[in-house]
Amino acid sequence: MHEFLTSHRDELITRCRIKVAQRAPPGVPEKELEHGITVFLEQLIKTLKVEQTSDPMQSRKISGASGGGQSALSEISESAALHGRELLQHGFTVDEVVHDYGDLCQAITDLAFEEGVVIDIDEFRTLNRCLDNAIATAVTEFGYQHDFVVAGQQADALNERLGFFAHELRNLLCTATLALSIIKEGNVGLTGATGGVLDRALVGLGNLIDRSLAEVRMTAGMPIQHRLFSLADFIAEIKLSATLEAQVKGCMLTVSNVDPLLGVDADRDLLLSAVGNLLQNAFKYTHAHSEVSLNAYAVADRILIDVEDRCGGLRAGDAERMFLPFTQVGVDSSGLGLGLSISRRSVKANGGILSVRNLPGTGCVFTVDLPRHSLPEASVVASAPVLVG
Repeated sequence: MHEFLTSHRDELITRCRIKVAQRAPPGVPEKELEHGITVFLEQLIKTLKVEQTSDPMQSRKISGASGGGQSALSEISESAALHGRELLQHGFTVDEVVHDYGDLCQAITDLAFEEGVVIDIDEFRTLNRCLDNAIATAVTEFGYQHDFVVAGQQADALNERLGFFAHELRNLLCTATLALSIIKEGNVGLTGATGGVLDRALVGLGNLIDRSLAEVRMTAGMPIQHRLFSLADFIAEIKLSATLEAQVKGCMLTVSNVDPLLGVDADRDLLLSAVGNLLQNAFKYTHAHSEVSLNAYAVADRILIDVEDRCGGLRAGDAERMFLPFTQVGVDSSGLGLGLSISRRSVKANGGILSVRNLPGTGCVFTVDLPRHSLPEASVVASAPVLVG
């Protein structure tokens, strides 16, 4: 068989190159990779020659033992490891690593059939042993290098996110500290402009922390804590914090009345974060001294929570990309660009849908769409405030 492989070496390599080129990702050079099939073919021929000598077991130093073994003890395994690495570097998949060696096996058997050459059982076993060890080592190295690359990308992404977070946290903290030091000097009061700066910094710190905690929960895959609660009470709680933010931003906040019998079955903290992020986004981009509205109501079997701003409307394409992480579509580029991404993930985790509707020339409306639930009337009466005359 080694004589057949040697005499048809160029033909076999050409057939393999054609098959590899058909699977190669765009941009991969047409020339064969440094540790590719040509190297393996030479090692296979060498193995077959050694097995024809008086000491055939010496071939294991080239091919490795049947069933694998330590890659350092085999020439084929060493080159296969390098080949698996270079296939990853050129954009191939792990499936293509296996096919790369399978191409040669098919080329050998096809050409042998065409030429009427008979491959005896022992030689075919040697071929399979060499292929088995090469594929196993190449796939193992490919997987190791792939995991290493992915881990590096994840570390880079985490470092970038932490860097953004620390930068924004530092800015807000420095602003609050400076404003507080000026107020402590006694020359300005809490109700003046410096007090407003302090308010804005503290509100920003609170929003940043809430948003980050929600992201941690979503990223960590922590279980969703579903429970049934009053939609009216939920909106009232949001109104308390949003009113302060509206004052800080110099906007007017309008909140609709909510049917006290409407209920939501969701993770309250995640939903608070989602709607809170939508309001923060609205206050950030709405025009000065304009209005932000929060409306909650039912339509058929759905609960809808609308946050409407006066940002002037969205540009073409903004609605599709504004929910992507680290994306900011308005003039104000402060912040991490994570709020809307976290909101959508939080709403989705609660079985809902977050969408945006453009109001050209006016603003936009973000809508949280959730399954509708009703509260028992007895619980509504029990939670109603008691008026004392």
